[in-house]
Amino acid sequence: MAKVVIFSGAGISAESGLSTFRDADGLWEKYRIEEICTAGCLNWNRENTLTFYDARREQLDSVMPNAAHYAIAKLQEKYSKDIAIITQNVDDLFERAGCKDILHLHGFLPRLRCEECGATHLIGYTKQERELSCQNCGGSFRPDIVFFGEAAPMYEHLYDAMQDCEFLAIIGSSGNVVAMDHFARHVKISILNNLEKSDAINERVYTKVLYKKATEAIDEIVVDVERFLKT
Repeated sequence: MAKVVIFSGAGISAESGLSTFRDADGLWEKYRIEEICTAGCLNWNRENTLTFYDARREQLDSVMPNAAHYAIAKLQEKYSKDIAIITQNVDDLFERAGCKDILHLHGFLPRLRCEECGATHLIGYTKQERELSCQNCGGSFRPDIVFFGEAAPMYEHLYDAMQDCEFLAIIGSSGNVVAMDHFARHVKISILNNLEKSDAINERVYTKVLYKKATEAIDEIVVDVERFLKT
């Protein structure tokens, strides 16, 4: 497993122009989270939910990876066996920057998932066809997104990756959804990069804390990772 884990949250994608559910404006302001992103909402609010994710894919199509995405892709290409990338984000900006084997903890926006058998179907940035059915079982499709209150099966892979991690870099995560402080205590080096402080994070457990944009902090993070891998 990789020695270095780069763990990212909404902050890195926000710099590319993607709205987050913690924003006071933008796409999420038009909807109530409990109505379009909570377990069971597809049963009683299906059309509004699907319309919301259609809009998210449209927005994703309009933005590009930023300097932080590209720097991480370049780093991974150079140290492919030593770098693991784990993200809470459901966008494909890492992939479009050239990153490989991204672990998406909460799903993947350009993809649908069968509600019956779990088969997936890539649709990119298009609207979901309401009558589209699964070729395997005939079931209905839904966004391949983990809603609040649903099981998140990819978390098991997060725990597996962290067992061999020696260097942890957290970029753009408030700690409100996934608490990483515990992991930071058990690695040799840990870097926290956020735009501002978060009540959900104990910054004292990190080796280094950088309160600035990801695009401004990424060069220093890359230098630290490379220094670590060369020792």
